[in-house]
Amino acid sequence: MTADEIKALLEAGIPDAEIHVEGEGSKYTVTVVTDRFEGMRPVAKQQLVYGPLNPHIATGEIHAVSMRTLTREEWRKIKLFS
Repeated sequence: MTADEIKALLEAGIPDAEIHVEGEGSKYTVTVVTDRFEGMRPVAKQQLVYGPLNPHIATGEIHAVSMRTLTREEWRKIKLFS
């Protein structure tokens, strides 16, 4: 599985999100930016991101995913101060 394929899965599952994926092999880092995260607990955010990926995690195509889940305002602040 490639970073582009993971990005496509996430874009299909969370169509209103800005998605960034880095990594190769079976280990990836994803950044998902969407206002749907507003007011959500961290576990709920992770569940939303894992949803489209779970079938590929179950088969071993994806082994490890680390993620950043941000609202658009949080993302704007990170870009502003980085």
